[in-house]
Amino acid sequence: MRLEKYNHPVLFYGAAVGFPWICWFIAAWLSRQWDGNPAAMVWGSILGVLGLCGPAAIAMILILPDREMKQELFSQIFNFKGIRPIFWILSFVLFPASILSAQAISLLFGYSVSQFKIVEHISFSAGVPSIGLIPAWFLIAIAPILEEFGWHTYGIHCVRRRFNLLLTCVIFGVIWGVWHMPLGLIKGSYQEVVAEIGVLHSINFMVSLVPYLIIDNWLYYKTNRNMFLEVLFHFEANFFNEIFLTHPDSKIIQTVLLLIFSIIVICKEKKFFFDKSHEELLT
Repeated sequence: MRLEKYNHPVLFYGAAVGFPWICWFIAAWLSRQWDGNPAAMVWGSILGVLGLCGPAAIAMILILPDREMKQELFSQIFNFKGIRPIFWILSFVLFPASILSAQAISLLFGYSVSQFKIVEHISFSAGVPSIGLIPAWFLIAIAPILEEFGWHTYGIHCVRRRFNLLLTCVIFGVIWGVWHMPLGLIKGSYQEVVAEIGVLHSINFMVSLVPYLIIDNWLYYKTNRNMFLEVLFHFEANFFNEIFLTHPDSKIIQTVLLLIFSIIVICKEKKFFFDKSHEELLT
């Protein structure tokens, strides 16, 4: 893999953040007019999805004209060789294990056992079944695909070519957090629900991105940049944080657990995270 090909970080991140922001700020304004205004709901929903598509669209514009980069993209999708079983297991069990463990720990602080109940239908934390015309379950299913085919086909590489993996995760976490910000203004969105719960929980969402990305990128490179597992891991993060009646404070505990796990991974893989060379990209 030739990282020098991924040489337009300003163009990619400028467009991948700027275009969704434009779409989502307009969608946020329209979302305040949804009641009794079907046209506002239709256009707001369309703009919401267009913003979500932004990073993947920009990545494809930059990747597909180049034959070598296009081949790399397809190899990421269809290459399952050499993936150790432990990484398959972690991709499947880490998020259900982390949220269930967090809920179990919360019981020690007096929180309700009802957190372990399965919700009646996939919805966001305030029971909102949709954002405009877009069902919540559809967003949970489609967002990991659209996001990962932008961020992990071009976005992560153009940062990694200049920094070690740990710093790449931190930088990318900040950018990804900034990218999410306008969603907090869209009526019914997950980010709006989190913002309404409180400042502490909004901060937790932003902080949680860093341990998530450390673990996520560790798995990504250890599985030869396999996009199927990348999308699966992202989907499970979304799905298992919504399938239970989890108290918002339990998600803070989950962040702490993921942070501990990410520190253990870094300590065991120091060269992998701190070496600026790109040996993990050459497998």
